[in-house]
Amino acid sequence: MKYYIIAGEASGDLHASNLIKELKQLDSEADFRFWGGDLMAAQGGTLVRHYRDTAWMGVWEVLMHLKSIFRNLDECREDILRYRPDVIILVDYPGFNLRIARFANEFGFKVFYYISPKIWAWNTGRVKKIKKWVDKMFTILPFETDFFAKHGVPVVYSGNPILDAINERKYKDEKREDFLSRHSLPDRPIIAILPGSRTQEIERLLPDMLAMKKYFPEHQFIVAGAPSFSSDYYNNFLPEREHVKVIFDETYALLQQAKAAMVTSGTATLEAALLNCPQVVCYKMWGGAFTDFVAKKIIIKVPYISLVNLIAGREVVAELFQKDMTGENLKAELQKILFDESVRHKIFDGYDEIRQIMGGPGSSKKTARLMWEALQEDGE
Repeated sequence: MKYYIIAGEASGDLHASNLIKELKQLDSEADFRFWGGDLMAAQGGTLVRHYRDTAWMGVWEVLMHLKSIFRNLDECREDILRYRPDVIILVDYPGFNLRIARFANEFGFKVFYYISPKIWAWNTGRVKKIKKWVDKMFTILPFETDFFAKHGVPVVYSGNPILDAINERKYKDEKREDFLSRHSLPDRPIIAILPGSRTQEIERLLPDMLAMKKYFPEHQFIVAGAPSFSSDYYNNFLPEREHVKVIFDETYALLQQAKAAMVTSGTATLEAALLNCPQVVCYKMWGGAFTDFVAKKIIIKVPYISLVNLIAGREVVAELFQKDMTGENLKAELQKILFDESVRHKIFDGYDEIRQIMGGPGSSKKTARLMWEALQEDGE
């Protein structure tokens, strides 16, 4: 069969690559064409456009790049029509993918949505569009499944692919001294910095995160570099670059060895939790107080911004959002998760609870099988 897959950021690239791997086990003659990243490309198939050229966040950035966004949408539609896939698999990335879902539905293409857009958090009206345009939703969080089922969307919970990625990670059993030696690092406690995978996230959050270095001189700060950026890009933020190391392609290994982390809200918050790394969740968008008011009063429909707290249904880790994302608050929260053992134990207990809720690995294999079976049923 011919599969057309669209992922718009680093986490989508990771999970789509694992899905491709499992689909190939079921369909030996599978042909893949996709918008995504390096991990998907490594599984084979044709990469049409890299996510580094298509990902924009926030109202201002979207407005500034409207021409590019519409050009990308036109290119994607034309490419789909030429390729004529058996199924289009959309991976998160709702601003782009819901437009493609509408187009695909109009032209009679089968549409699967893998990793739901966070419409349960904001713009819940989009569920009507999903019900109309998507043939089946494959969710990765239990509360998402309940939400879509309540609205009459064909949905199945297929587990969470992050569990697969973590279970199969490199350096899974590596000792701390080996990690330090491998990267020529001093024997000091590590604070990991995960500033996101998008340009706007990094530019807004990384300077504030790096500013913490002067308050914790006994620790070493290490940045988890996103695969779509170079060392030179990160060096623009590192005036004292010899004291802050950037490590690429080893985020899990870094979190595994870190004493604490500053994490941009998103999938990385759940990854840090599953790897048992105490964290402070950070997020800041354009617009300051105005965006904060709009987000809290109008847009955001859930009490938390991190997956960790949403899954637990309570505050397991501190969240610094918009006006709360200040140097003073970040310093205070870091001090707690580094030095207050009672705070650390509460976080670890919360992480244990999340692992119980999510279950074990096997999501990518299960999702591929469910998709394959659905396609076979349609072909009969």
